[in-house]
Amino acid sequence: TNDCAMCIMAPKLVATGRHHNIQLITNTDVKSCEGKPGNFKVTLTQNPRRVDPDKCTGCGVCAQKCPVEAIDSFQESTMQRGAIYVDYPQAVPLVYKIDKDLCIGCGVCEGECKAKAIVYDDEEKEIILNVGSIILSPGFDEFDPSRLTEYGYGRHLNVVSSIEFERLLSATGPHRGLVLRPSDGDIPKKVAFLQCVGSRDDRIDAGFCSSVCCMYSLKEAVIAQEHTPGLSAHIFFMDVRAFGKEFDDYVTRAQNEFHIGVTRHTRIPQVTEIPGSRNLMLSYIEKGELKEEEFDMVVLAVGIHAPESADMISDSFGIDLNKYNFAATGTFSPLETSRPGIFVSGAFSGPKDIPTTVAEASGAAGKAQEIISSARGTLVTEKEYPPEIDVIDQEPRIGVFVCHCGINIGGVVDVPDVVEYAKTLPGVVYAEHNLYTCSQDTQERMTEHITEHGLNRVIVASCTPRTHEPLFQNTIREGGLNRFLFEMANIRDQCSWIHMHVPTEATKKSKSLVRMAVAKAAYLEPLETAEIPVTKAALVLGGGLTGMTAALSLGEQGFKTYLVEREKELGGNLRRIRSTVTGEDPQAKLKELVAAVKKEPNIELITGAEIENMGGYVGNFETQIKGREGTIETGAIIIATGATELKPEGLYLYGKEKRVLTQLEFEGELADTGKAPSSVVMIQCVGSRDEERPWCSRVCCTNAVKNAIRVKEMSPDTPVYILYRDLRTYGFKEDFYRDASELGVTFVRFDEDKPPKVKATPKGIAVTVEDMTMGKTIDLSADRLVLSSAILPQDDNELFAQFLKVPISKDGFFLEAHMKLRPVDFATEGVYLAGLCHSPKFIDESIAQANGAVARAVTVVSKETLVSEGIIAMVNEDICDGCGICRPICEYNAIEIDDEKKLAIINEGLCKGCGACVGACPSGAMEQKGYKDNQILAMIEAALEEVV
Repeated sequence: TNDCAMCIMAPKLVATGRHHNIQLITNTDVKSCEGKPGNFKVTLTQNPRRVDPDKCTGCGVCAQKCPVEAIDSFQESTMQRGAIYVDYPQAVPLVYKIDKDLCIGCGVCEGECKAKAIVYDDEEKEIILNVGSIILSPGFDEFDPSRLTEYGYGRHLNVVSSIEFERLLSATGPHRGLVLRPSDGDIPKKVAFLQCVGSRDDRIDAGFCSSVCCMYSLKEAVIAQEHTPGLSAHIFFMDVRAFGKEFDDYVTRAQNEFHIGVTRHTRIPQVTEIPGSRNLMLSYIEKGELKEEEFDMVVLAVGIHAPESADMISDSFGIDLNKYNFAATGTFSPLETSRPGIFVSGAFSGPKDIPTTVAEASGAAGKAQEIISSARGTLVTEKEYPPEIDVIDQEPRIGVFVCHCGINIGGVVDVPDVVEYAKTLPGVVYAEHNLYTCSQDTQERMTEHITEHGLNRVIVASCTPRTHEPLFQNTIREGGLNRFLFEMANIRDQCSWIHMHVPTEATKKSKSLVRMAVAKAAYLEPLETAEIPVTKAALVLGGGLTGMTAALSLGEQGFKTYLVEREKELGGNLRRIRSTVTGEDPQAKLKELVAAVKKEPNIELITGAEIENMGGYVGNFETQIKGREGTIETGAIIIATGATELKPEGLYLYGKEKRVLTQLEFEGELADTGKAPSSVVMIQCVGSRDEERPWCSRVCCTNAVKNAIRVKEMSPDTPVYILYRDLRTYGFKEDFYRDASELGVTFVRFDEDKPPKVKATPKGIAVTVEDMTMGKTIDLSADRLVLSSAILPQDDNELFAQFLKVPISKDGFFLEAHMKLRPVDFATEGVYLAGLCHSPKFIDESIAQANGAVARAVTVVSKETLVSEGIIAMVNEDICDGCGICRPICEYNAIEIDDEKKLAIINEGLCKGCGACVGACPSGAMEQKGYKDNQILAMIEAALEEVV
């Protein structure tokens, strides 16, 4: 997404830090864990911070005055810090600590601390917690590239790790986001990125793929060119593993729009420093030719490794680790450790990207809440806010907070100038600029300023309200203001990002946006919300693996669940999978799941169903099924409708020649016959990664490897060839790629512009392919030609999208609310998604996502009531004549017409505040709360004013 990482993280940090039902216990180690699910006793050791967290204000004066200089590990040794420090500027909690190994005991920090927070004789404390379930998310460690001496890391100054390069790109890094060479501070002209450093390497017991390196290198190359115009970037891949949703599109954009150079199927054997210039020479083979190229810098894409504390965690919690020291999990239990009641999410169970990590976080929460569901609500407390300040009769007193956002905004827009301009605007009584307005310390200051300056309207000029508006609204509510007395000016997306090459104009436009926000804010009014009753039941659409997993979790937690499947039997695609790459039996699992679904009293199973209509709103959805009397009423809906395998008619003789099969068909043949063919050729990316279907189908490479291994186990002498463009056996699946090679499976890489050619002969299928690595043409004969065909979205996705007002991606899969922050949510509240309907994925990923969707759905159906939207349409009854023009315009069916009173009536639960009815109303009787005519007109008038 190229979003600022801290913009993604900060709202989560702040929300977690101040959540009234979350207790943070930092600087702490786990000593032991005793007990069983539902009743664990966890003993913690809290290490001495030597700073009182209740007194520390996070002002940072102590660190500024500290005479000690030490290497800052967070900054990857590119900067220094004192002996008293905070890990990073937005840290939560924002409390300093003293490094006892570095402290010289000079007493300067104690003398400077006005809060009297320094406690030199602080001692470790033992804490005992009683909990019902446990989630382990300790993350990962980056690989230390100095272990691979051939790259010169630590010897050649201009060779850096990818994480160090991240700090160079950061606004809070050593050069405020500008890329400079470590050796001389010059701006590099050419930067090389080398992949698989600490990954896919048995020499260092790291045979796995780290999954994220290909994409983060592409991201770093793109951002580097944005931050440092004129920089040229080139990436050396073994395989481009862009297997995530729309990742291949990102690769295409990086190459075509940003001109990132890409060399595939190359592992650089050595990095040599050129004497004098400190430039770096790389030698590599491209299309059979030996080449040499000189670069100013080299970035090593370091892999994800298990945390150093993994063994300690294993001992403390009594859980098993796999051979790479990650938490051991199973294909059908991806969130469960070896110890019941203890769950795992994120990179501790294996390398994975942010969307998968966030989905797993929700999934682990879902599994954890299954155990404690009977005690739900017994220990939680209600959030308490101060009474709302009555601003109705007050003159506007507006506070404006302008965000640097590091260099995201401040690198282009003259933020101090915008602040000074804001101070001159009518009604503005206070204005300031902040490095990160969304950080916890700034949020706390904002509430203080509301009281100190008597603010009754607040404006933040920063990034997008899409991710940050709820955070700021909650902040001003904590300061005593109605949350709707808030306005945002998006000077990142609309100014710094799109006008980065014209800073003067970007600053001028930022002033205009702030002026418009101030003009509107003067007319903002407190808005009220209503409580809406919740139907404590859920609907799951789709009876495959994902849908059954979700329905069982909901049912076992005590919620009435309707599981609706259009086929006459359950199972979906799982019915066709005969084995997993790790050796489990999917058919046995399928029987177990079907039996459990039919046995669960809280699940009402409806098969052979055709959805006739769906509607309603969060907490109160209604579904009609053709031929079934009555309406299904639920509070939440999970879409798990799956996907389907492409039948590649017309490609590679499929449909014309019986010896040409898809991978699923071939898997079934192997299982049914128990015999291997005399020769096998597999072709990857059939119907995927092309102009018509640009997405990667994710599972095909591993499925091909799985079936190839199966053939070799049946008949070691059978020749098996896999023809591929990029082999995407990410994560621990790389082990099976290596196993297949050792068994004699031959892998041949072909150019996408020169696909294999096939023809039928009496002896078999003749296949001709040009091997890109060797630069030679190879002729093969196959008794079975197996096609790894694309995963396609279901043909009824658009129907459900229309019913529920949820979006579909350009590829036809359902589109989540935010790829990273909300991977199982829709923008439409109360509707969630999981499994193949979201994008191609493996069994374990579907199960994790199913549990994640359940966790999100339970946030709705576990409540008695929900709060309605504040910004909704309203009707001026004095003007409305009940003409009904607005009713068909409303996409959410939120308007009814009272024929007797001749009035339009708004359903507050259904209205989403889109404003379509306001534009359609011929009499002007419709208005939008928060966007009334006087507010919009004030913004228009302000927009037409000239910035001096």
